[in-house]
Amino acid sequence: MRLTVFGATGGVGQEIVGQALAAGHEVTAVVRDPAKLPASLDAGALYGVVALDDPAAVRAAVAGRDAVLSGLGARGRRPDGIAERLTGRIVEAMEAEGARRLLVVSAAPVGPVPAGEPVADRLARKAVRAALAEVYADLTRMEAVLARSATDWTSVRPPRLTDGPCTGVYRKVVGGAPCSSRTLSRADVAHAMLGLIDDVAAVKQGVGVAY
Repeated sequence: MRLTVFGATGGVGQEIVGQALAAGHEVTAVVRDPAKLPASLDAGALYGVVALDDPAAVRAAVAGRDAVLSGLGARGRRPDGIAERLTGRIVEAMEAEGARRLLVVSAAPVGPVPAGEPVADRLARKAVRAALAEVYADLTRMEAVLARSATDWTSVRPPRLTDGPCTGVYRKVVGGAPCSSRTLSRADVAHAMLGLIDDVAAVKQGVGVAY
């Protein structure tokens, strides 16, 4: 497949790029600064590298692609609307070029409460939401941007991210969230996103993923 990956230098983004290249996909990376590609990314294996602040280049990067995947997100507790703003930029470019399939990273607290959630988990969820209120507010607005768009979007909602390995073994709930979810590695988030590209049931849905 021909894929474009936004946020390709971030933790999830690097995993998406690496796994996609290993699977034989053609990958274009969209990053804030192409000059700062980490050594862990094999720039020579990429189809192209595009600067995020170049609207014309971004439009060209999404045109005719089989899917666009975004690992963009805030770093720290003060997101300043970055997820909403940058996802809006992606959506605008895709709508202008008639590109359809879009998968983004969100977070478990943005989704619905899991059925049968234990009281301890519910209290923990509330505490996390309170501590990272601005981050989750930004992600909620980002998902609203997706819902208003003409894209065939999927929002992948993991719990706390870790730097663990890619196992390919995790729970997945389309339109909901796994009960008692705690963590998921960035590598497995990437694995889930790539696996959901052709999943028709996940189109215009949030998907909860967790161990």
